[in-house]
Amino acid sequence: MNLQAATLELTKVKFLRFRLAIAATAIISSFCLSPSALAHHPLGGDTPANVIEGFLSGLGHPVIGLEHLAFVIAAGLLAAAIRQGLQIPLAFVGASLAGTGLHWMALGLPAPELIISASVLVFGILLAMSNRPNGLIVLGLAAIAGLFHGYAYGEAIIGAEMGPLFSYLLGFALIQMAIAFAAYGITKQIGKRDHHQGLHLRFAGFTLVGIGSAFLSGVLLG
Repeated sequence: MNLQAATLELTKVKFLRFRLAIAATAIISSFCLSPSALAHHPLGGDTPANVIEGFLSGLGHPVIGLEHLAFVIAAGLLAAAIRQGLQIPLAFVGASLAGTGLHWMALGLPAPELIISASVLVFGILLAMSNRPNGLIVLGLAAIAGLFHGYAYGEAIIGAEMGPLFSYLLGFALIQMAIAFAAYGITKQIGKRDHHQGLHLRFAGFTLVGIGSAFLSGVLLG
């Protein structure tokens, strides 16, 4: 590679970092300007009354909640960086179903908002590391995070009948898998064309560390 080509490649990398930094700043700013960012509920907080409302509520909850969305994206990115990594979003989604069940059965989990925010920070750190941790460790962390994220999802379905409950579970399972698999697929496609994929994933990790820190500070400071 000649000097001109190398300079052009470096410029592309810097431009990508710049765009990611702008996106991260926008997300963090929106969170910091909204103290009630964690108090999100589809359908305005009303319990779904039928199957359609349950399904739409399930689709909306992981997207409306920025901390949930950030984690699902992080799970997809990390899946692309680890061998047989698709088990990570599968473990997360499966555990989130169990967590919703715990909430629906009125079984409590300690400090869910704190753990949810911390999970974004932890997965950001894992992505930012130059040496990836053992896949089984990441799998376990994803499952633990899933329990707490799912527990938070359960708030929107308390008091619902069985039809809306199952459609709600289906909705948030499908949307989370779609988001995680999209992040995984896009990362894999970029990796085929760009030998800087590892660098981009690390930078995405640092971005998620910033987002997770913002969520966590919001919980701790009230």
